[in-house]
Amino acid sequence: MAPKYFGTDGIRGTANEWPMTADVALAVGKAAGSQFIRGDHRHRVVIGKDTRLSGYMIEPALTAGFIAVGMDVILGGPMPTPAVAMLVRSLRADLGVVISASHNPYRDNGIKLFGPDGYKLSNEVETRIEARLNGGGNGDVAPSAGLGRANRLDDVAGRYIEFVKNTFPRERTLDGVKVVVDCANGAAYSVAPTVLWELGATVIPLGVTPDGTNINDGCGSTSPEAMCDQVVAHGADIGLALDGDADRVVLADERGELLDGDQLMAMVATHWQATSRLSSDTVVATVMSNLGLERYLSERGLKLARTPVGDRHVVEHMREHRHNVGGEQSGHIVLSDFNTTGDGLIAALQALAVFVETGKPVSEAGRLFAPFPQVSRNVAVDRDRPMEDARIRRAVDDGRARLGSSGRVVVRPSGTEPIVRVMAEGEDGDLVGEIVEDIAAAVSHAAN
Repeated sequence: MAPKYFGTDGIRGTANEWPMTADVALAVGKAAGSQFIRGDHRHRVVIGKDTRLSGYMIEPALTAGFIAVGMDVILGGPMPTPAVAMLVRSLRADLGVVISASHNPYRDNGIKLFGPDGYKLSNEVETRIEARLNGGGNGDVAPSAGLGRANRLDDVAGRYIEFVKNTFPRERTLDGVKVVVDCANGAAYSVAPTVLWELGATVIPLGVTPDGTNINDGCGSTSPEAMCDQVVAHGADIGLALDGDADRVVLADERGELLDGDQLMAMVATHWQATSRLSSDTVVATVMSNLGLERYLSERGLKLARTPVGDRHVVEHMREHRHNVGGEQSGHIVLSDFNTTGDGLIAALQALAVFVETGKPVSEAGRLFAPFPQVSRNVAVDRDRPMEDARIRRAVDDGRARLGSSGRVVVRPSGTEPIVRVMAEGEDGDLVGEIVEDIAAAVSHAAN
């Protein structure tokens, strides 16, 4: 069987182990470059990265691969994933690349690819690149005179800062607003505090001293406790915690209590509906979003369209049906009026706009529904296709029958790890917990 490189969000793995090696990165540069060379113009690729130590290995390998097939490389250095999506369009490039493993620890890294339209590649295009990789990964190597060149773009931060600031209402500022922002020692360590300061906020920055190994280490959107504590300690109005590549964000209100992506989507959709900016009567989320969000939107005459897990599925549904608000409970918020992918900083600015325009504290403006009790378990598995086991199907069917119409059960294999994710939610928290334990036990027994 040919190896599979692409997962649910590009290629990802432990740095210096397959597939996250210099050899594979070189081959990806050749294969992806060959896939996107079309016509006689000078082809260009934008490469950005987060702050991981292994970026120093992967970036030059990718660069060599693209140059070998005749692509010019524009090196942006550390920058958020959404900045690459923006620059691909701004620079009329043929391809964009982000070297990042998002919220994973520094030992991991990844390669995400964006097309010339600024959107992540479709499964179909990734399959074509896979075929080139499995065929040797050499691509269509250019003649000596046709090699590409590499250039560094020095004003990336300034371009992205202005792009993000322009999404905030022009007639408003953040004067008098105190913000704690945790940049996860990642890609937004410089730009996020600057954006907030230039808009007038008093900024308390956290996670802004990357050293190559401390990205997402006890900080950022997956470890927001320090951010929450600092909100209370400084008497701040709001806290923001980004992840390593800044495509997701979670918030804290003035009491230091967390608001996840579901609450943020509700906040933006409600405000945009009231100001006639919501392009449809629908918000797009995944199967993991809380039933409380769905009930809240329904009460306002809005619908919740659910997709499989992954921001790419959310974006595809938004594009197909022309919706402009979507995202994931984890904090990937896609606001298609502004960008083509999840953008944590832009999403945070929209929450701040609601706070400023309504004059309500974040605990009121941003906490719009009571979430249903939701319990999740990750179960390690050591064989392929465990979901075909009849014991698991019976446990899932039984759980759904016990919850009836007052809850949901979602069981899915992870696209990036050898685990099965079990989630249930409903009005009775004790019952939800029992159902998750029963299903998890069935998965563990059947798959190991």
